Amino acid sequence: MTDILQVQGIHTFIGQFHILEGVSVSVPKGSITVLLGRNGAGKTTTLKSIMGMTPPSKGTITFEGQSLVGKRSYTIASRGIGYVPEHRAIFKDLSVAENLQIAERKSGDLERKSDLIFELFPDLKRLYHLSGGSLSGGQQQMLAIARALVPDNRLLLIDEPSEGLAPVIIEHLMNAIRQLAAHTSILLVEQNFRMASKLADRYVMIDNGQSPISGLMADLVKDEALVQRYLGVAKQGAQPQ
Repeated sequence: MTDILQVQGIHTFIGQFHILEGVSVSVPKGSITVLLGRNGAGKTTTLKSIMGMTPPSKGTITFEGQSLVGKRSYTIASRGIGYVPEHRAIFKDLSVAENLQIAERKSGDLERKSDLIFELFPDLKRLYHLSGGSLSGGQQQMLAIARALVPDNRLLLIDEPSEGLAPVIIEHLMNAIRQLAAHTSILLVEQNFRMASKLADRYVMIDNGQSPISGLMADLVKDEALVQRYLGVAKQGAQPQ
């Protein structure tokens, strides 16, 4: 399977702190790949390094065979990568419609994608003219993902989509992301191991700024010792502490 994204041996500093120390990630085209690891391991920094928000000082990042290293974030986004940050970062004073409209890269993007967006997230159609701030946490997360779908993105980077959401909302979100994988490749950061194990085709473990192991998610869920070692999960399906 062809990799749409290849990250090889990146080192990233934030100020004087050496956060990533040789992280490598491959995302096969059409797959859901998840970054796993304890809090503070470097998962979010990996996504931000790919997007050029915390540029790596060493290593390579290629998207569809083209280097992203040294490129500005807006240039990286324009090549077809959508970023859904942690804590959603929607515009709460703007309506759902306006949040979606400002995500257009070219005129007509939203019109072309509206059927897909409302199929995945029907609540957004009903709430279309309400402000982002009036939405529930789950609805705001749906809006954040939907916003990344407006332009023609071939890869989505999604950071902690289930954070702070009720189980019933997480189930709905899982279904939407699973359907979304038919349209775009996904690199996901997810702390909820139960959700990650049900969604992802592949995983990359991030541990102390490195990526010691990666492989098929189906193999990881069978290896309770490995899950316990890196995530602190006592049994399959439990959430990391």
